[in-house]
Amino acid sequence: MGHLFYGSSERPIRIPDRTLAHVKVVIATKLRRGESFTMSWRHPEDEDGGRSTIWIQPSIPLRFVFGSVEPETLDPALLQSYATSANSSSGLTIDIDAPVRAEQGEASARSV
Repeated sequence: MGHLFYGSSERPIRIPDRTLAHVKVVIATKLRRGESFTMSWRHPEDEDGGRSTIWIQPSIPLRFVFGSVEPETLDPALLQSYATSANSSSGLTIDIDAPVRAEQGEASARSV
């Protein structure tokens, strides 16, 4: 399980490593371009609240912590889906409970 630390909050957002690897690429790409956007997700059943949305912008500190030492192989189709979502008026919406399938050995996949 990975963690996304956002702003000055000491409580991280828990996100599976595979999902977090894809989210990291999309966030880094948007921020490198100076683009701000929202990111939303539903809370797991073992956490308080129903859902959250955060505003992602270059001046807010972010830290990605992965549970695994090995980098994840990225799925280009999922990256495109997340990028399209991040560019929409509703922002990036992720499902932290959904499994992200691995594209092992695919020539177009990248590691993060």
